Amino acid sequence: MNQTIRWGILGCGKIARKFAGDLQWVSDAKLVAIGAREQSTADAFAKDFPVEYKHNSYKALAENPEVDVIYVATPHALHHEHVMLCLQHKKAVLVEKAFAINYSQAKQMIDFAKSQQTFLMEAFWTRFLPHYLKVKEMIAEGRIGTIRYINAEFGFKPTPPVSQRIYDPALGGGSLLDVGVYPVFLALDLLGKPDHIQASMVPAPSGVDEQCSIQFKYNNGAMANLFSSFATNLATGADIAGDQGRIRLTHRFHGPTTELEFYPGVVDSKQTVAFEKANGNGYEYEAQHVTDCLKKGLTESPLRTHIDTLILTQTLDQIRSIGGICYPAD
Repeated sequence: MNQTIRWGILGCGKIARKFAGDLQWVSDAKLVAIGAREQSTADAFAKDFPVEYKHNSYKALAENPEVDVIYVATPHALHHEHVMLCLQHKKAVLVEKAFAINYSQAKQMIDFAKSQQTFLMEAFWTRFLPHYLKVKEMIAEGRIGTIRYINAEFGFKPTPPVSQRIYDPALGGGSLLDVGVYPVFLALDLLGKPDHIQASMVPAPSGVDEQCSIQFKYNNGAMANLFSSFATNLATGADIAGDQGRIRLTHRFHGPTTELEFYPGVVDSKQTVAFEKANGNGYEYEAQHVTDCLKKGLTESPLRTHIDTLILTQTLDQIRSIGGICYPAD
């Protein structure tokens, strides 16, 4: 692979713009191309983020021999189609969460990437953020003992004009796949796959979940309470409680933060662990990881593996089945 990894972005929405801005902080990476459905959209994007190649179709981006890796930033209902297009042209892919609508799509994407011997990773940025790496380190060191309970929530009330993807079943709308995926990720990553799942949801008028409540139970006695909502603005925090201490992640636990709270043993004996502010929006950490993986010739991330992604997608399918959340793609 080239010394400088050449990035393309498929899709020109809000998250694509944040990612494009953050690439400036990534060593040995350069944004060279943008792909849109219309030339005017690609041109408008390139005014803010200058690129050498401005494509008026996703196919043209995938065919560009000057692109090494493509960040797929379209709504998750389109991920399967767009990832498969990129992989057909042997382009490495970083695909935004939710990775796919369901397990069947996710398995097809991963199997095809393996057959093409091409890198594919779910863009779960939380996994690469400094504060979360510190959480993993503290747990591995036994700072909170054995985890017994996790509580995590993510909710916001969409403000007009509300994006179509938020409530449209055809686009995988609903709170679970949009924001509930973060609390589910946290529990799976720290406790593993649950032995028992309970779930219920409150539907929006379109039929997708406006609110979703989830409980994981483990045969070792551990539990997790997880919640997502489009009905109200939540603190979006998380508690990770062990038998010897607790870690508290405050507002926006899933994104960049400058501190976390550590309670060793006694509940009120708080210690604060500080972090430097991210240079960008926080996407630079996952982009740096992918860049490093490609320079090493890897086809799979050692930190966010294909198995990790498949377990998350399969668990989301189970939650939807139990809670009564269905999509046309199912």
